[in-house]
Amino acid sequence: MLLEVRTGYVKRITDPDIRSLAIEVMGPNVATTFLSTPLSPVQTLGIRLPIVVFVIKNLKKYFSYEILIVDDTKTRRRFLVSNFLPSTKVRPFAANIPLKMDEGWNQVSLHLADMTRKLFGTEYKETVRVQIHANCRIRRVYFCDRIYGEDEIPMDFKLFIMNASRKDGEANGNEAVLSRNEIPEVITMPNSIMKSSLPK
Repeated sequence: MLLEVRTGYVKRITDPDIRSLAIEVMGPNVATTFLSTPLSPVQTLGIRLPIVVFVIKNLKKYFSYEILIVDDTKTRRRFLVSNFLPSTKVRPFAANIPLKMDEGWNQVSLHLADMTRKLFGTEYKETVRVQIHANCRIRRVYFCDRIYGEDEIPMDFKLFIMNASRKDGEANGNEAVLSRNEIPEVITMPNSIMKSSLPK
């Protein structure tokens, strides 16, 4: 995973609300502080699952993420989702989508297949790249093939009960600045979509 920090920081912290580790990405300019995977621009994730889910915390600052995909015409198209855009704007190879989050932790989903079909008139094939910009805290990023019920979700993927049995203070002292090798890769696991902050 590529780590780009010009002004700001990326570090691992223990979030008090979920009593679990999270990655905090902060910077005065969202364009110059971000995480991106895969590492090389010529590589591709090759993930064909159609739904991407971000478990992120709203820090009440500008925040954005980007998803680069390939469609059935072998064209690369980019979704830019951010909380500072007033409305959806579609261009031939990119779509800007506004994001609205609740206070605190959110589970934000983007149905890539549906959005590709609705905005570009083509069929989604696979995800090439994921890029997460400042400012947010990240608990998990994963892909799934459909919306799953609560009883199908692994315990670690349930947002508000993560590490609920951990005693207060057990995770103190776990704050650390991350190196590139310590940043977790995007993982693919099923989960239900608790809420979607994207326009219908």
